[in-house]
Amino acid sequence: MKCPYCNYEESKVIDSRPTDEGERIRRRRECLKCGKRFTTYEVVETVPVVVIKKDLSRETFDRNKLLNGLLRACEKRPVSLDRLERVVDEIQNSLQNRLEREVPSSKIGEYAMDKLKEIDEVAYVRFASVYRQFKDIHSFMEELSRLIQTKNSAKE
Repeated sequence: MKCPYCNYEESKVIDSRPTDEGERIRRRRECLKCGKRFTTYEVVETVPVVVIKKDLSRETFDRNKLLNGLLRACEKRPVSLDRLERVVDEIQNSLQNRLEREVPSSKIGEYAMDKLKEIDEVAYVRFASVYRQFKDIHSFMEELSRLIQTKNSAKE
């Protein structure tokens, strides 16, 4: 592991512990040349999931792209970054557990909207407005009506 300070390639592990999710291992390291300490994360390597986009092009699933979309939807909302990272982890895990290695981008969007609906309704509507590309105010109002109906039937 290269030292981020001096680029020396040898370091020793001082401390190892699993992260909260148990999906990664956090390691504190010390460079054997300059003595500075730094943190690394170890993650299990998985088979990549390929996303089929609307134009039928394909690209590897990028968790940062999904996280950035969720962050934009939750801007100025009381939703923590930790919570959004857990949502991305959950979506990524469900994609990894599918039998198919290729998944339509629409499926990922649906997963994200389902999660946002539970977390924050305003963020959900923001995400849906971009994701579903509402053509006019009527299609936007239809989505809001569905959300209100779902919420009302859950109360009953």
